[in-house]
Amino acid sequence: MKNIIWILFFFPVLAFAQGHEAKLKTIYTTELTDGHTYENLKTLCKEIGNRLAGSPGAAAAVEWTKQVMERYGFDTVYLQPVTVPHWERGGKDIARIIDSKTHGTVDLSALALGNTQGTGPGGLLGQVIEVKGLAELQALGSQVKGKIVFFNGPMDPSKIDAFEAYSGAVGQRSSGAATAAKWGAIATVVRSMSNRVDDFPHTGNQRYAPEYAAIPALAISTQDANLLSKLLAQQPDLSVYLESHGEMKTEKLSYNVIGELWGSEYPEEIIAVGGHLDSWDVGEGAHDDGAGCMQAIEVLRLYTHLGWKSKRTLRAVMWMNEENGLRGGQEYARLAKENGEKHIAAIESDSGGFLPIGFSSTGTDAQRSKLSSWADLLRPYQLWNLQKPGGGADIGPLRDQGTFLIGLLPDSQKYFIYHHTEADVFEAVDQRELELGAAAMAALVYLIDQEGI
Repeated sequence: MKNIIWILFFFPVLAFAQGHEAKLKTIYTTELTDGHTYENLKTLCKEIGNRLAGSPGAAAAVEWTKQVMERYGFDTVYLQPVTVPHWERGGKDIARIIDSKTHGTVDLSALALGNTQGTGPGGLLGQVIEVKGLAELQALGSQVKGKIVFFNGPMDPSKIDAFEAYSGAVGQRSSGAATAAKWGAIATVVRSMSNRVDDFPHTGNQRYAPEYAAIPALAISTQDANLLSKLLAQQPDLSVYLESHGEMKTEKLSYNVIGELWGSEYPEEIIAVGGHLDSWDVGEGAHDDGAGCMQAIEVLRLYTHLGWKSKRTLRAVMWMNEENGLRGGQEYARLAKENGEKHIAAIESDSGGFLPIGFSSTGTDAQRSKLSSWADLLRPYQLWNLQKPGGGADIGPLRDQGTFLIGLLPDSQKYFIYHHTEADVFEAVDQRELELGAAAMAALVYLIDQEGI
């Protein structure tokens, strides 16, 4: 009798799991043999290029991604208006060491940080004082008055997770200028956020404090940061000439781009999958975050191509303005709440188009337990890491609505070589790794669609 009960219970469960296995296999086989992710990324990068919010490139990307999803025949494709900040670099950024003793100069590879106020065409010259981070600056206090603060705190090489190393160092970039201005500094120079020593400067966002001066802030390459530090040790009174032309312009109207497949059984339950369409104004925004956007579109394309009808409503969302404002994610969440929408899960890919190794997540114990219950289904595709907390910047504003937040988790080691640089171009993305990421997202969307979360 016990054996009969066991068979009656176990057989449907086994059949259900085998059905999932077959569907996941179909997703991966289709993507790896007939995927569109890589070619779509090539078009985005090579025909449109970088896409800073408010720029012509961003506007072109909005129209192009809308056309791509319409061409794939999604149930609906629409634009969601969002007002975004508009910052322009305005010219070539210059950082130059001036040796007052020899009258020699050394040019440094530099990029102004995003949203910064430039020096103007006349530039500025100042003596440099080096600190390893915000704590050292606070300890110096008014000693930096009238000087250029050089933040030279490296990403911690002992951290295995490169994003953890980045988090430990990025504060000097994001709030360094505001803190230095508090103590009377005239400008800041920051070591690029990279775990490699090379000659590529990394831009990135920084935020001023409204009660203090908006001083110029530039990043220099890690190689040149090492050089400047070495020369300062030999000659502490070195000066640096800085010239930048950044300026905040009038805010502009832009859009989140959204494609949907309507659910057949639970259409009110939404699974959003996406990336941010904007990028910085250097490179082509391939890893950050063209890859994530094209992977998200591919999830819905696979459903359409395979003729599958989702139980729940699937949305591919191209969020606008993650890099220097997060306006797209905030507006999306605001409207979702206002319209009474029920997002049961949101998956963001914004960690590069590298080899996927799992998913990070933020949610209730029950939600995370459900994700873990699929470990045996995901492990054959090398998606072994389901324990890391996280999600994504654009989906973060959905959290207070009870949405389960999920981030595609690629191997992180190479990401900060390309992040926010001229090197973030299409050629830096491996086709197979990009497609494996798209398939991983589609696999998880399928499981959530079938079983809920």
